[in-house]
Amino acid sequence: MICPVILCGGSGTRLWPLSRKLYPKQFLPLVDSTTMFQTTVLRAGALPGTDSPLILCNEEHRFLVAEQLRLIDAKAAAIILEPVARNTAPAVAVAALRALEQDQDAMLLVMPADHVIRNTDNFTAAVQAGIDAARQGKLITFGVVPTAAETGYGYIQKAASLDNAADVFTVGSFVEKPNAATAQQYLDSGEYLWNSGMFMFRADRYLQELETLDADILAACRTAFQNAKADLDFLRLDADAFTKAPDNSVDYAIMEKTSDAVVIPLDADWSDVGSWTGLWEIKTKDEHGNALDGNVLVEDVEDSYINATSRMVAAVGVSGHVIVETTDAVLVAPKDRVQDIKAIVERLQKSDRSEAFVHRKVYRPWGSYENVDIADRFQVKRIEVKPGATLSLQKHHHRAEHWVVVKGTALVTRGEDEIILTEDQSTYIPLGTVHRLHNPGRIPLELIEVQTGSYLGEDDIVRLGDVYGRSGMPQKVR
Repeated sequence: MICPVILCGGSGTRLWPLSRKLYPKQFLPLVDSTTMFQTTVLRAGALPGTDSPLILCNEEHRFLVAEQLRLIDAKAAAIILEPVARNTAPAVAVAALRALEQDQDAMLLVMPADHVIRNTDNFTAAVQAGIDAARQGKLITFGVVPTAAETGYGYIQKAASLDNAADVFTVGSFVEKPNAATAQQYLDSGEYLWNSGMFMFRADRYLQELETLDADILAACRTAFQNAKADLDFLRLDADAFTKAPDNSVDYAIMEKTSDAVVIPLDADWSDVGSWTGLWEIKTKDEHGNALDGNVLVEDVEDSYINATSRMVAAVGVSGHVIVETTDAVLVAPKDRVQDIKAIVERLQKSDRSEAFVHRKVYRPWGSYENVDIADRFQVKRIEVKPGATLSLQKHHHRAEHWVVVKGTALVTRGEDEIILTEDQSTYIPLGTVHRLHNPGRIPLELIEVQTGSYLGEDDIVRLGDVYGRSGMPQKVR
């Protein structure tokens, strides 16, 4: 069996303002109705001879992963939580250790969660072409057949065929992102492939090479995995140990140094959607070269990407631009400058601006809340609670809350009392009162919350009990 390993790290800053730290691009439906993470899971499940995937993600995204799996009725072999970002080599090491617990002959297929692959037949063929080589101990990387002189990717030079296999080649060299002239030379030569960041190898062979080539990673990951703790449906790695792992990629730690690296060309209409221009390139366009998402009205506009999420966006006389609207931010940039969006995000992060981290609508394991209005000493939120879901038993030191039910039924714990509220009914939670909100119904519960007080931050929560295992944790979660 092939064990898919899906890597969900990455913040996707170049797709701001849709992609944010706590809701990055892999969890967004940017290309079609499913998110890129969901599409990756489904793509892996469609491959012949694959097992349930191992998923590695930031602990802040654990409930996003679980919910998005539930929505496509998919099961994971394990959801492994990384306490800190440590690049791909440590993540794959942990996956290999976990896979070998279940199968001493486990073969890993490593895939980032944020790639688009439209030709799934060619992708399947490329994976099948590598199975024998992987069984023999080769470490396979998949190189995308280039369609342009792209300067944003690393390249892999393919050398001789492996044992006369038509689709598997030894690696001549790995090269960093080239300048435009060098990229054109690579394209013209026909010898170079884009480095996709996808791999296939036996789990034991990866660990053998890691012990030889970067033993510090393996030592840290062994300890982090051995001391991992089960947390609901998740496996939480030991933070102290995992933090000691060097921050290296699979390419740098293994593939560029091993004598057993091979590459399989992948011609499958691939994209890593690394920028707004990259998304524009793969989207369906109108007769003027525009890709339009949402409530968009254009006049004399060409070769542009415009995305409206919460209101109408109208554009006149625009050419070659990206315009992205969200409830709390609007981006306008020429398509040839979209790589500079990262600088905007860095400035937002340095200023601790919320727009870098979260949307106005924030998803939680029990549902979501959306900020509607905020001013001095009050804040208004729209809250949705999934059927059967329950918020934590909690209290606040600095605020009181007023709840008005607009849809569904609420079971409210307020001090020693429990009350049922239905549509058009309300309650008041005084400052310091222990309370809890539960949806006992079969439809989503929707309510308006008005907070009043001297401090309205999400960290003014003392959690006394929580069905999601968050009691006493320092994150700003309800």
